[in-house]
Amino acid sequence: MKSKFHQHVLPNGLQLLGESNPANASAAVGFFVRTGARDERREESGVSHFLEHMLFKGTATRSAIDINLELGNLGAQANAFTSEENTVYYSAVIPENFRLMQALLSDMMRPSLDPHEFDMEKKVILEEIALYQDRPHFFLFENAFKDFFGSHPAGNSVLGSHESVSGISRDAMRSYFDRRYSPSNMVLVASGNFSWGDFVADAEQLCGGWTSFPALRDTPRHLMSPGGRTFHRRNLSHAHAVLITAGPAAQDEERYPLSLLAAVLGDSVGSKLYWALVDKGLADSASVDSDERDGTGCFSVYVSASPERLNEVVEIARKIVEKPLEFSDADLERAKAKTVSRIVLDGELPMGRLMSLGMEWTYRKTTTPLEQIISRVQGVGRADIEEALRRYPVREWADYRLLPA
Repeated sequence: MKSKFHQHVLPNGLQLLGESNPANASAAVGFFVRTGARDERREESGVSHFLEHMLFKGTATRSAIDINLELGNLGAQANAFTSEENTVYYSAVIPENFRLMQALLSDMMRPSLDPHEFDMEKKVILEEIALYQDRPHFFLFENAFKDFFGSHPAGNSVLGSHESVSGISRDAMRSYFDRRYSPSNMVLVASGNFSWGDFVADAEQLCGGWTSFPALRDTPRHLMSPGGRTFHRRNLSHAHAVLITAGPAAQDEERYPLSLLAAVLGDSVGSKLYWALVDKGLADSASVDSDERDGTGCFSVYVSASPERLNEVVEIARKIVEKPLEFSDADLERAKAKTVSRIVLDGELPMGRLMSLGMEWTYRKTTTPLEQIISRVQGVGRADIEEALRRYPVREWADYRLLPA
């Protein structure tokens, strides 16, 4: 049975999206809030992620324990995440529990920010920051993007620092919530086996009273300059490097051909970097990524190797990616097959379609059926990649290294 698309906007600006399919055995629902690290002020760095945690810690009608128990009673697979640009709260349930899950998530979107829970959760966040800072890959990428983007907000840290999170007060978090969590800055999405009519009626009852206000975001394109930095950490067994250059934004048509080029050059298995570096035992890992963001983006190459081999590995990687059109038709078809497989496997379940629908609307204010997305990928040819490379030539790099102290 074919899926049906639905759209509706509440008077307060909350956008509702749905892709219903009675043949599905489950249903998914989620709120996509267009806010993240790039929308934070310097003194509140990390507040988006901290707030994400607090939405599970109680409302005016439910305590943190109530929320946990209800999620368990519904058998929900529920979670949330925060990125540089979005905060997403989502869940998958069996169809008969869908309306109860929608009601719970809607209530969670109006958090009480209980002082006791706030203080307890701040300790959890600080421990999480310390944990991630001990991970070389995370440390390198966070510091590299911060330096690469410079004053552009796309380089803001999602977790924040120990100092910034320690300084966030409950009142400051409430102020941030009141500044960013406008219904006009959110999308409520449903997919799978659910009733669109009930979904809209429940949203009107549960969310229709939320007050709307402007929650704007500047989306300038970042103008890069070559450069880089070297960082040192003690007790590292491997050295790491990431090369970053300008890439397409989430709104650019070039995102399709350059994502496929990234798969040709640096997919985890069967790519040019894999055969040249990982298969030969020169590097432990090597990858290429096209990172599309709101209004801007970047294209990156990552490698890790033994410290004495890092320079050799980086040079081999550079030679490959700086001749991006030296691939065969078979290489491109292989990249398409892997990309389409991932799209199909993600799209088979309501949760996968939920993420695709929510993110696409957040960035491009549109929805695209799965079949059309697959067709767009399969339709990319060498000429499309050549044209994309005229705008994003992937030649000038900012070079970042993490080496043993």
